[in-house]
Amino acid sequence: MPLLECLQKQGVSGSIRGLQLVLPLDIPRLTGKWLYNSKMRIAKGRSLSLCVSLFSSPSPSTSSTSLSSRILHFHSRCFSSSISDQVPGRRKVDCSRDSSDNQLYTSNIMDSKTMQFEKTSSSEGDKSLCVWSSPEGGRKIDIGKQIFCNRSLNMRNIVAVGFDMDYTLAQYKPETFESLAYEGTVKKLVNDLGYPIELLEWSFDWTYMVRGLVLDKKRGNILKMDRHKYVKVAYHGFRELSKEDKVATYGSTLIRDSFDEPEYALIDTLFSLAEAYLFAQLVDFKDNNPGKIPADYSRMYKDVRAAVDLCHRDGTLKKMVAKDPKRYINEDASIVPMLKMLRDSGRATFLVTNSLWDYTNIVMNFLCGPREVDGCSALSFDWLKYFDIVITGSAKPSFFHDENRANLFEVDPESGMLLNTDNGTPMPRVDSSLRLPLKSLDKSCQVFQGGNVGHLHKLLSIESSSQVLYVGDHIYGDILRSKKVLGWRTMLVVPELENEVELLWTLRDTRKKLQLLRNERDHIEDEIHHLKWYLRFDGVNVVNKEELLAELAKLQSQQEQVRLSHQEAQRECHQKFHKVWGQLLKTGYQNSRFAHQVERFACLYTSQVTNLSLYSPDKYYRPSEDFMPHEFDILAL
Repeated sequence: MPLLECLQKQGVSGSIRGLQLVLPLDIPRLTGKWLYNSKMRIAKGRSLSLCVSLFSSPSPSTSSTSLSSRILHFHSRCFSSSISDQVPGRRKVDCSRDSSDNQLYTSNIMDSKTMQFEKTSSSEGDKSLCVWSSPEGGRKIDIGKQIFCNRSLNMRNIVAVGFDMDYTLAQYKPETFESLAYEGTVKKLVNDLGYPIELLEWSFDWTYMVRGLVLDKKRGNILKMDRHKYVKVAYHGFRELSKEDKVATYGSTLIRDSFDEPEYALIDTLFSLAEAYLFAQLVDFKDNNPGKIPADYSRMYKDVRAAVDLCHRDGTLKKMVAKDPKRYINEDASIVPMLKMLRDSGRATFLVTNSLWDYTNIVMNFLCGPREVDGCSALSFDWLKYFDIVITGSAKPSFFHDENRANLFEVDPESGMLLNTDNGTPMPRVDSSLRLPLKSLDKSCQVFQGGNVGHLHKLLSIESSSQVLYVGDHIYGDILRSKKVLGWRTMLVVPELENEVELLWTLRDTRKKLQLLRNERDHIEDEIHHLKWYLRFDGVNVVNKEELLAELAKLQSQQEQVRLSHQEAQRECHQKFHKVWGQLLKTGYQNSRFAHQVERFACLYTSQVTNLSLYSPDKYYRPSEDFMPHEFDILAL
């Protein structure tokens, strides 16, 4: 149907003064004149989206700087939502009269000075094109996808961008991957370490544990603390400790505990969540079944760690992932456009992972390789063209120490052989049945195993450590060492952050009410203290004293009511983030210990590695202003 005929059917009149088309890349852009004089036809099976802006002349009642306009969004074959639906003040009206493929809807806007057009996406696959460098890029970024800055970082000074693989480029699905790790660990405990057979009946709740927790190996406790290392939430197994128990155990010593290894274990990676949950289960089981597990809490944790290591060493986990990557790894079509954009900007890209070549190739093929008709990724080496250097088996964090004299071996991608070993013995493969096709390799990317950061700097001709940006998920293995030891610039990937900041946004009014309740508590407490102080002195007559005591009793009653209301409101807000552990980056009004580590060692942090693709590769990231407590009421916007 011709465009104008479609518009007229909807009762639209006026002259077209502005026109924007959003077309597939292989369809040439069309002019408004062409649309007037021709009948616009769309090939079968193709989708087309366009926006037409109809402006009317200002009426006497409107100002000269304000125009009344209507935006019409026309979709062929496929109707999809637009971010314009979320713009305040815009009313969407579905004007379609039938169930045909062509749909038309209008949006009324009162706009001042400028007209904003927004892209409508015809399919999920279009997300891969929404990088900053694409015609559709450069938009306002959703808060959950933003990159947050702790220290100024000018990307113009960065000559090489590096990535970890596991839980950075490859985001594992916790409901399948962590469950697989949990089940494998339980089987090792029972079959190899002699634990009771009842453990095989246990199940794993992948939503229960969060990062940033600390395991007290000796006492069987799981702790969440603030940035000052004060324990705020504590559980013995799955039993919450009272405030008195927390203070008695962790707050009454003359010397503050550091809460570090070897007495404590830090749950700072997503890989650690399954073992933390299993440890809590074992603590409960031991307490409720005396004698069934003779080992103490510390020994139980040591056995859990040994079982986890066995799963990784014998390839139990990686064999399952290699057989069906789609079941365990999230697909992300934005990875390749991100890498292309970085390389097109003149920067080198590299991959440093602890995984060996065979597993790395399978995972990276799934993420970056060509897709077959059924959506699966063919096993090839095509993904190597997106990197200058790939280092596998890096043994981080020791990789970041230049004095670590680990040998650097070149890997032959086709055979998996280490080319410069004495006997040329290939490394064992994840699945010996897999045979890679013989292809001509892109020699611009070199694949290595082992080595240290000194080798990497020489391979990339890095003159200064500050010229490198490294992106990882492990606060200690990836971020702390690379930042503290080398001076690399760092970006931490925190997948939990996306939901956290979005929920923070929806709860901003609740948090204001909490602050008002806190201020009210402070005010009442000040009045109580003043009255008590006044009553201590002689010279208060009996009548006045009785009145003051009555006023004091009234204030104390109010104080208790406000205290309970404040605590209940805090608890409700806390549980909206997580029923047990609350907000990831906060404990009450203080930053959590995990947040403190992020702030100290990550120059940038964000929810997904591909959020880099939403920003200019030359962007200057600048932090927000720091505030001291005395400045908030004076300077905070």
